[in-house]
Amino acid sequence: MTRSGRDYLESLRDEREIWLDGERVGDITRHPAFRNTAASIARLYDLAHDSEHTPVLTEDGTHRAFAVPRSYEDLVARREAYRVWAKAGYGFLGRTPDCMAGGAAGFAAVPHVFTTDAFDGAENALAHHRRLAEGDLFAAFTLTNPPTARPGSAHPGDDDPVVRVVAEKDGGIVVRGAKMIGTAAVFANEVVVGTIEPLAPGDTDRAVCFSVPVDTPGLRLVARTSYEAAARSVFDNPLSSRFDENDALLVCDDVFVPWENVLAHRDPDVTFRMWWDTPAYLNLSHQAAARFWTKLEFLTGIAILLAKANGTYDLPPVTQAIGRLLGKVAQAKAFVLAAEASCTPVDGGRGGVAPGQDISFAHRIMAGEVYPQAVQEIRLLAGGGLIQLPSGRDLLHPELGPLVGTYLRAPGSPAEDRIKLLKLAWDALGSEFAGRHEQYERLYHGAPHVYLTQQATQGVDACESLARACLDGYGLETGPRQ
Repeated sequence: MTRSGRDYLESLRDEREIWLDGERVGDITRHPAFRNTAASIARLYDLAHDSEHTPVLTEDGTHRAFAVPRSYEDLVARREAYRVWAKAGYGFLGRTPDCMAGGAAGFAAVPHVFTTDAFDGAENALAHHRRLAEGDLFAAFTLTNPPTARPGSAHPGDDDPVVRVVAEKDGGIVVRGAKMIGTAAVFANEVVVGTIEPLAPGDTDRAVCFSVPVDTPGLRLVARTSYEAAARSVFDNPLSSRFDENDALLVCDDVFVPWENVLAHRDPDVTFRMWWDTPAYLNLSHQAAARFWTKLEFLTGIAILLAKANGTYDLPPVTQAIGRLLGKVAQAKAFVLAAEASCTPVDGGRGGVAPGQDISFAHRIMAGEVYPQAVQEIRLLAGGGLIQLPSGRDLLHPELGPLVGTYLRAPGSPAEDRIKLLKLAWDALGSEFAGRHEQYERLYHGAPHVYLTQQATQGVDACESLARACLDGYGLETGPRQ
């Protein structure tokens, strides 16, 4: 059954070890670096639990992201649920609970991928999916190795910084090392720790994937600088003060993982295939694409409001800029709809359906290129007003307030309204929070040299065959054009 926002916040009041700015954080639901974002995530749970959006977000009392889609219509219903939550965070909460929920459903769709002669993780994958769905749990994931890791080494040694198996016991395994980047992990109930990149055939110690509660002894999350903590107020920082999902380094200091929580063990083939031979990655991409579409809608809405506030909306160059932005929104929408329409059976239909792989893979290229273009377009529309903004305190000051009101108003727009809009635009486009989001949209699907190489395997034969058919249709002996 779905949880209320209050239930979710209560679940975060445990013994999790979160570090920020050299200090251990106590209750993140009350800490100034995390409390507003925790409340924003709690609101998502409330929308699913009891609101007018509940029928869209849930089916049979469970969030739709946990369901294994059996048809095109199921994918559409799932996307509509994704969009409700994405709109609640204006697209700036990337790894909401529905993200890994879809990943877990992908694992459950093809559990035999987890079965090998040495270790059978199939039932664990199914149990993991049931546990998350029945408890309405928030699972995050950390799949990236630290930059100091030595790639391709089958025997990395005792000083290896990567999460790896260091011991086996009757009841489970002991793991040590680090993973990054744990986006939203500080707000999660569980964290899936694994690897999505290919490992060397003999790299068995690192070839492990498991899911554990965030408050597991020995598990530590070192959070990056909090934009929420640096925010002056919601008026001054309307996005970063409420939607900073944070990113953390996960460190395992001899963490004990029960066997029932292990999905893959000492098998480089399985730790790779669990993402690519199940619908797990495609499900993650579906959620991300729906959120990206929503985020571009929001940014384009800011552009429209800015142009109208500046009195430039009807100028031909501005109209053209808005047209380009709306075209990018339509492009993002088209990728989502096309991936759904090109869905394919999973495991001969036994695992339901998954969004089309070629379109899902291509979305990574589009999003990484379109987002910075859109940001640049809107910043030009905003003009220099973004860099010279008084604070909310100035507006409330008995002497400065009237002064600001006189000199910073615009025709048809009081100073407070104009400043409010510009501050929203700056937080979305030019702040440190905004810079993180531009980097995120460029790279959260992985490094370009990885996903472009993957894309180079999509549709090669069809393209080559069409060009070959043309070449094969004529020769030196072919007569003149009729």
